[in-house]
Amino acid sequence: MPKTLLQRIFFTALMALWMVYGMIVYNVALNTGGVTNGTFLLALHELPLMFPIAFVLEFFVVEKLATRLAFRFMRPTDRPQFITYAISVMIVSIMCPTMSLIATLLFKTPSFGAWIHTFGCNLPAALLWQLLYCGPLTRLVFRTIFRRQLAMV
Repeated sequence: MPKTLLQRIFFTALMALWMVYGMIVYNVALNTGGVTNGTFLLALHELPLMFPIAFVLEFFVVEKLATRLAFRFMRPTDRPQFITYAISVMIVSIMCPTMSLIATLLFKTPSFGAWIHTFGCNLPAALLWQLLYCGPLTRLVFRTIFRRQLAMV
């Protein structure tokens, strides 16, 4: 969807912000035994650290790699929404183990088992969050803000 560098930066930042915040809320809830009003505040403490990491990874590495992987089984002539879903699944399949590893190193006693456990707990939540909520909401906000520029292209 993004056509210019500014649009790519905005789209990636918005997607990364909502994905990271949602996943931090999820992990805080797992670690504290449930969701309370305080869960959303606690999640804000990790956001300044995890958001820039996710943005840089996605913008400079993962987006291109995920697109290439998606087009190994998708064709440019396939329906655009299926291409979007395929790229989203590939992004989650790369970002989830990577961000789970970073979170394990930063917030847990690092071990292979702790990373695998974190990744295993996060993958289903990340896929659902991305495909059902975060992705569609980000695309809606992006289309709304950049409606005029997108119409001119």
